Amino acid sequence: MFEDIKRNKIKSWFIVLLFLVFISLIFYYICMALDLGTMSIIIALIFSIASTWGSYYYSDKIVLRLNKARPATKEENLRLVNILDALVVSSGLSCTPKLYIIEDAQPNAFATGRNPENAVICVTTGLLDKLEYYELEGVIAHEMAHIKNYDIRLSAVVSVMVGFVVMLSDWFTRLTFWGGTKDKDNDSKGNSILMLVGFIFLILSPIFGKLMQLALSRKREFLADATAIEFTRNPDGLISALQKISNDPNQLNVANNATENMYIVNPFRGKKSSTLWSTHPSIENRIESHKKFKIESKVKSTNFKKFGTFLCLYVIVSHIIS
Repeated sequence: MFEDIKRNKIKSWFIVLLFLVFISLIFYYICMALDLGTMSIIIALIFSIASTWGSYYYSDKIVLRLNKARPATKEENLRLVNILDALVVSSGLSCTPKLYIIEDAQPNAFATGRNPENAVICVTTGLLDKLEYYELEGVIAHEMAHIKNYDIRLSAVVSVMVGFVVMLSDWFTRLTFWGGTKDKDNDSKGNSILMLVGFIFLILSPIFGKLMQLALSRKREFLADATAIEFTRNPDGLISALQKISNDPNQLNVANNATENMYIVNPFRGKKSSTLWSTHPSIENRIESHKKFKIESKVKSTNFKKFGTFLCLYVIVSHIIS
C-alpha cells in the first residue's frame, strides 16, 4: 500500500508539472498572436503558475461546485455519520473526511481533496435512500480507500485540469470566429495563429482529457475495492452495492466528462465500462474479483481454524502425557 501511495504522489506532481508546461506554451502563443513582444514569456509564466496553483489548491472546491454538492448535517444523516466514524477507526485515518450531499436520484458517490487532511466524501441522496446499511458501508469504505491511497489528489487534479483544457479549447474556437486582435495590420497574422492553435485544441482536447483520466488506471478501482473489503470484512456489502448502483436507470444530472472518473460507478448510463477508453473497469469484473477474494478469505479462515484446533489438541495431549 505504501508503494501505491508513493506512486500516486509522484503521478500527481508529474501531472501538475506537465500542466504547467502545457499552459505556459498556450499563453505564450496567445501573447505572440496578440503581438505583445518580449512580455509574452513573463505574462505566460504568470498566468500558467496562477492557473496551475489554483487548479491544485482549490481542486476539491472546484469539483464540489461542479457537482452542485452541499455539506451534510449530522442530524439529517446520522446513519451516514455513524458509518463514517466506524470506518475512520478501522481504516486508520488520522482525520475524519467531511461529508457532502448531491441532490440526485441516481445512487453514486466519490471522494475528493488534495490530501487526507482535506478529504471530502460526497454521496447522492439516491445512494442514501436506496442502499441498506451494509451496502452503504461498502461504498463509504471504497471512498475511504481512495483517500488513504492518495487517489483523491490525483483524480481531483486531473479532473480540474481536463476541464480547464476543454474550456481553453472552446475559448480559442470562439475567439477565432469572433476575431482575435483589434489591430487591422496584425489581424491576418493574429487570427491565423489563433485559428491554428484553436483547431489543434479542438482536436486534441478530448484525447488529452481521456489520456489524463486513463493515467489514473482502472487498477485503482480494483485496489480501492479490495482495501474497502479489508476495512469492512464484508465483501457482500460492496458486491450488492455495485449491483444496485449499476442497475439503477436514473441519469446523474450533474455528471460531466471531466469528473466521471471520480465516481464509484460510471455516472453515464448506457456507457460500456469494458472498452479501451472507459474510466472504470466493468462491474462484472469487479464483482468477480470480490467473489474470488471472498472464497480465498473463507479458505484462509478454514485453514486457520484447522490449525487452531490442531494446536489445541497438541497442547492437551502434551499436557496429559507430561
